[in-house]
Amino acid sequence: MTDVSSTSSLLAVDDRTRRRNAAEKRFRVYGVIAIVLAMLALAGLMTSILTNGLSAFKQTFVTLEIYLDPAKLDKDGSGDLEKIRKVSTFGYAPLIRNALQTQLDAPNMAVDDLSAKDAAKMISNESAAEMRRFVLANPDMIGETVSFKFLASGRIDGYYKGRVTMESAERDSNVSPQQLMFADKLKDAGLLETSFNWGFLTRADASENRPEAAGLGVAILGSLYMMGVVLFLTLPIGVAASIYLEEFAPKNWFTDIVEVNISNLAAVPSIVFGILGLAIFINFAGLPQSAPIVGGLVLTLMTLPTIIISTRASLKAVPPSIRDAALGVGASKMQAVFHHVLPLAAPGILTGTIIGLAQALGETAPLLLIGMVAFVREFPGAPPEGLFDPAAALPVQVYNWTQRADPAFAERASGAIIVLLVFLLFMNAIAIILRRRFERRW
Repeated sequence: MTDVSSTSSLLAVDDRTRRRNAAEKRFRVYGVIAIVLAMLALAGLMTSILTNGLSAFKQTFVTLEIYLDPAKLDKDGSGDLEKIRKVSTFGYAPLIRNALQTQLDAPNMAVDDLSAKDAAKMISNESAAEMRRFVLANPDMIGETVSFKFLASGRIDGYYKGRVTMESAERDSNVSPQQLMFADKLKDAGLLETSFNWGFLTRADASENRPEAAGLGVAILGSLYMMGVVLFLTLPIGVAASIYLEEFAPKNWFTDIVEVNISNLAAVPSIVFGILGLAIFINFAGLPQSAPIVGGLVLTLMTLPTIIISTRASLKAVPPSIRDAALGVGASKMQAVFHHVLPLAAPGILTGTIIGLAQALGETAPLLLIGMVAFVREFPGAPPEGLFDPAAALPVQVYNWTQRADPAFAERASGAIIVLLVFLLFMNAIAIILRRRFERRW
């Protein structure tokens, strides 16, 4: 028997151990660097969006005392609403000019080379329409002096947000330095202020000549309608198909083909579903373009594969012993699935469904092909009729505003992105809450 001498000790660090430890440290450093870079990129993106978009939630308003002249609005003094309705917005514009002339004539308010006509260009073109709606709703106010809070024009609003300066106004045909000086005088007099703009969330879209009046109201409502259609269709169809494929369908070549095609559909570009929706729902079925029902059906086709895959993964995650125990005490196959397996898989199913809805909420390409990019001024009606009315969607509204030349629309596009991100965060928060609630229950 010979002695075995050890040439190395477990407590001694040899070259191989040093190399292994060094490789582990490098991997940790690489991971930290990757996380830091990802966080910096996210911070840069959010900073850019918030810097450009938060100002969209504020707007400049001008308060004017308007005399509702009966000679302009009710010439015969009859008070007949039908005759008052015949007065167009052009008939209300002189009333705004008269109010501005009164301000120009006030002490310390006059600006050289600025007429009431030029001063009226500081007020949004939407103002005359707002006055007309007020008069039609309150015809008894004709002959009275009413205080109105009008939107300032996009250039005046941009002046107080840093987009417009005195130097740029000299080269801009849409605003003049005299108008900016008069705006400062109105602000000093307490007649002009910048405050929170609820209209950004409630108004409809506006034309390129009225960026200050553009809002997300129609787009938000259209997105909610589409998500309602998607949820109503994808949840029962996707869960039912997943349960059948995972628990009841025989394992043969046909089900293998179905499973492969579901996986392939999940990877198909979204614009392909837009082409499919255009061909089937609009050209063949005759459904109206730019309608939430069509957008919801297209997004349903796009979301179904994702929900089926996530639901099947949740069903597979339930231990087989649950099924065996249920069957062992005399439960049928359907009772075992619906009374035991499905409740345990519910957190994953709900999470996958909400994440699929969040993905559908941000899709743009398929909606462009079915006409959701159309300019829509009227709000859709209440469901179910409203599902067939023209509407917009949040991601399409962002795309639409980025195509317009006025800088105010770029600001509003960033603001719309913030609203879209809030929707997505809200939906993901709901997914987390539901998941934790069901996990605590089981």
